[in-house]
Amino acid sequence: MKLSAHYSRASIIITILVLLTGAVIYFFAINYIAHRQLDRDLTEEIDEVTDYVKLNHQLPKQVDFDEDVTVFVRTSQKYLPRTFFDTIYRNPKEKENEPGRAVSGLISLNDANYKVTITVSRESTEYLIQIIGTITLVLTISLLAILLLTNRYILNGLWKPFYDTLNQLKALNLADDNSLELKQNKVDEFRELNEVVYSMSSRIKNDYQHLKHFTENASHEMLTPLAVITSKLDTLIQDETLKAEHLEQISDIYAATSKLSRLNQTLLLLVKIENNLINDAENLNLEALIVQKNRQFQELVHARDIVIKQTLAIKNIRASKFLMDILLNNLFSNAIRHNKQYGNIEIELTDDKLVFKNSGSTQALNKNGLFERFQKSNKSDGTGLGLTIVKNICTLHKWDITYAFEDSMHIFTILF
Repeated sequence: MKLSAHYSRASIIITILVLLTGAVIYFFAINYIAHRQLDRDLTEEIDEVTDYVKLNHQLPKQVDFDEDVTVFVRTSQKYLPRTFFDTIYRNPKEKENEPGRAVSGLISLNDANYKVTITVSRESTEYLIQIIGTITLVLTISLLAILLLTNRYILNGLWKPFYDTLNQLKALNLADDNSLELKQNKVDEFRELNEVVYSMSSRIKNDYQHLKHFTENASHEMLTPLAVITSKLDTLIQDETLKAEHLEQISDIYAATSKLSRLNQTLLLLVKIENNLINDAENLNLEALIVQKNRQFQELVHARDIVIKQTLAIKNIRASKFLMDILLNNLFSNAIRHNKQYGNIEIELTDDKLVFKNSGSTQALNKNGLFERFQKSNKSDGTGLGLTIVKNICTLHKWDITYAFEDSMHIFTILF
């Protein structure tokens, strides 16, 4: 989730909680104020009734004043505190029951006590509270809508320089001579970020160019002495005056030199693959390449009596033919070299994957570091870079490669 989304979600949640809490408090405050106002009005009403009784020495007639209902009931109680309570108000005009607010108290007249109850309607007050609540709800929804629009458009606009810088970093190719072209920005943080990114990218490209030149030069310079050593060894091997023990030592030197030459070429190839220096992609028929590569390995397959079973579908890809040749060469040689006499190899090609299965060791390979450099078994005479090259070629073409061990078969799967 993007940072702006995190901020929007947090701000909206906090705003909703604050607004809901405020709305609840506001509702109870308005309700409390409305009840207090009704209680003050009722207090005035009962005071007026009390003054009327004292002045006229009689009870007022049971009539409605301003739609207030006044009821007198004789009681034997000598003390009755004033009490405010909610009740039902019977509207004499509408002939309907409404929510009401009432007050009760005690009035003395001619040595008799009367309980007086005055009831007023709460309908207008509740209507006012509903109006205020509706206005509050509309304002809350409007505020949330404005907040959402603000976070979506204004904040996205504020973050645009960051995403511009991020996109340029994603598209950065160390092999190109083009440098980053970061836009000027008025925001201090983004301007400082651009300065750091520009400085860092310049150092990385400079280090990359030095490393590239060093690798290429070192590899090139190693080829010449290796070629000279190999040539001299070829001459010595053909010398018929050599003793058997000398010939054996020279053969060991020749094998080590050949391995060193292969290692040098392989490391140079890895550098080119990792830095995307091989740009000769074309449309290829993977099925035809597998069939062709299978024919090339037939001699090795027959020598170990290995049975190859192929299930190939038509699959067109866009990739470097040179790299695909190396990938298939490593997969075939790996399946044959680590197989057993009278073993099996199964090759399956579908629209979404390429699977190589081979018999061999009865133990699963260690998945940790399987595709790392120089990872090989003690019995292997290879460079330990074959699967690393396969992994890097897959990464270059945005494919995934996995390893599994099922039914005594080692399975390498490339997912397109």
